Amino acid sequence: MKKLFFLFLSGLALAAQAQPDPVAEYAASITQADLKKHLLVIASDELEGRDTGSEGQKKAAEYLVTHFKQMGLTGPVANNPVSPFYQPVPLERKRTGESFIEPKKVSLALYDDFVVWGDLSLPGKKMPLVFMGYGLETDKYSDYAKADVKGKVAVILTGEPKNAQGSAIAGATMAQLATQAKVSLAYEKGAVAVIVVGDNEQMFKRLADRAKSGGSMGLATGKNAPKGYLLVSPRRGADLFGAANVAKYQQLVTQITETGQSTAGQLGAKAKLKVVPAPEVIKTDNVLAYLEGTDKKDEVVVISAHYDHVGKNAQGQVFNGADDDGSGTVALLEIAEAFAKAKAAGKGPRRSLLFLAVTAEERGLLGSLYYSENPVFPLASTVADLNMDMIGRADEAHKDQPNFIYIIGSTMLSTDLHRASEEAAKKYVPGLALDYRYNTKDDPNRFYYRSDHYNFAKHNIPSIFYFNGVHADYHQTTDDVDKIDFGAYELRTRLVFATAWEVANREQRLVVDQAGK
Repeated sequence: MKKLFFLFLSGLALAAQAQPDPVAEYAASITQADLKKHLLVIASDELEGRDTGSEGQKKAAEYLVTHFKQMGLTGPVANNPVSPFYQPVPLERKRTGESFIEPKKVSLALYDDFVVWGDLSLPGKKMPLVFMGYGLETDKYSDYAKADVKGKVAVILTGEPKNAQGSAIAGATMAQLATQAKVSLAYEKGAVAVIVVGDNEQMFKRLADRAKSGGSMGLATGKNAPKGYLLVSPRRGADLFGAANVAKYQQLVTQITETGQSTAGQLGAKAKLKVVPAPEVIKTDNVLAYLEGTDKKDEVVVISAHYDHVGKNAQGQVFNGADDDGSGTVALLEIAEAFAKAKAAGKGPRRSLLFLAVTAEERGLLGSLYYSENPVFPLASTVADLNMDMIGRADEAHKDQPNFIYIIGSTMLSTDLHRASEEAAKKYVPGLALDYRYNTKDDPNRFYYRSDHYNFAKHNIPSIFYFNGVHADYHQTTDDVDKIDFGAYELRTRLVFATAWEVANREQRLVVDQAGK
């Protein structure tokens, strides 16, 4: 009898061992062949570089919706009579007419030295400027405690104040550090205009070139639209206060680090500012596909990628954007299909999944910004965002070891998310190295702030930005499918799938335990 009982238990154990791991089973449906099949369409010349609002981008959106429907996913945008898979994103091309900044004996030129960001109109008259440090107001630090911006132009630095050891001293949240939040605060304090001084010359030049060739874009949200601002090149920040005050300006910036105290209000000047707006309406959409969960269906895990790129150059050459971000867009399709197959087999996720292909990332994260301000599912019910932006190549640092992925943001808000990511990598893609070198707010490239996950993270939603780094073909007409490393690309896509599976099926939702640290 004992022997029979032992054999019965052994049989149960063997049966349990024979059950396939559903994560491995459905991750295996993500293949190099399928990734390439979709990417050859998304990054084709026919789609003309998927510029925001272009016909090529509309074709990309239609391709996504067609495949989401074939998978059996649903469109969650109930109030759109055209299609529930589309969330219209109201944009304006913020073209600028005659504009200038003229401090005493100095002149700053549009596009060379500054760009106009958002809705702003200035008459070309002399206006008082005041240096406002980092434009922050927290319990630990305030640039407004002894400085008054009422009726003046506030000049604000990008980033946050740090001491000589490099530690942040203001205790500011990510939401408070966002440029638009600083600008809005200055207007609330009575500023008549705001100038933001950038901290990365290369990034400024990229924005300025884009604005000059096609005009910058912004949300066209009517009466509630945030007021615009002037973004000035970091090399010209000191010149805002006139040639005689360059040394004083630099001294005040340094003094914040040396003393840990604000120097706001200690420098002023006058300058003529003129901005003539010439907006153009742009029609574009976020693409949303929904897979309903089981017992925890009211909680939502977002998996995102941007499907826009930068179009064509003046010579008609196409920026196909195979890596940026055709790779993320196609991975989104493959991950959606894997989850759809699992659900069809009765193994669907406990939490619901939103597959979010956002528009206008290249124009300033505008599609994800609009979604975060107009969410289809409440942000309070949004558990995490796993965002893929450039996951098909290798940068110079990994040219000899391409099976890697940069993980950015995993530790910023949730220890649970970081642990889930590490465990998924170790168990399901052990051949993929996780690189955390850019997983910091202090990264001089500011990658943490430069993709769509940030519009979730600033609302304290745990987020990861998956990234393969910048390469020589970044934003070039040579970013083509034949340069994609499909072996590494497959591994990275499977990692995102496995991490999403864990987050969607765990008993407790991710705990936010790192906010503000």
